[in-house]
Amino acid sequence: MTASLWRAPAPLLLASASPTRRALLEAAGLPVETRSPGIDERALEAERPGDGPQDLARRLATAKALAVAAASPDRVVVGADQVLDLDGEVFHKPADLRGARDHLVRLQGRTHALHAAVAVAVGGRLADAFVETARLAMRPLDGAAIDTYLAVAGARVLGSVGAYQLEGPGIHLFARIEGDHTTILGLPLLPLLARLRARDLLAF
Repeated sequence: MTASLWRAPAPLLLASASPTRRALLEAAGLPVETRSPGIDERALEAERPGDGPQDLARRLATAKALAVAAASPDRVVVGADQVLDLDGEVFHKPADLRGARDHLVRLQGRTHALHAAVAVAVGGRLADAFVETARLAMRPLDGAAIDTYLAVAGARVLGSVGAYQLEGPGIHLFARIEGDHTTILGLPLLPLLARLRARDLLAF
């Protein structure tokens, strides 16, 4: 029999279609299944326009976890969301490369925050939710530098709220980064593993 780190009878259920989040969990040795939560994130955001960026991230992660847990109350469900915060303003994923360029023009030369929220549902109910924050200082970039970056990175940037991917050419955009790499990727792994361990869901 192959040894396993995961102690629940069924694989962890990730309420996300993100291949990056799934890969992080699998790299940590956890069996993972994914299910799209099917929620309207912009509608949820509009319900409480006074929420700060961290509160919004937590609320979205919680909604995702509970939406999937409602259909699978016997599973351990993890929902996650990430919000880009530029001095209190929330950025969303750009719709096209023109939108990506607009994002980068506004972010260049400034420091922004990435708030990564995680919610854990057990028995169909919310068991825990938390937010971790990373801060990223983007280099001053002129229009030619931004255009060169977008030409190199291509449509992959549309999968990131800030129109960059640090695991690729996006690393060239930054002067300084403060925070855990998994937080930047959208799933703060160390605090999540600590919470799963506290619930006796991990072997050690």
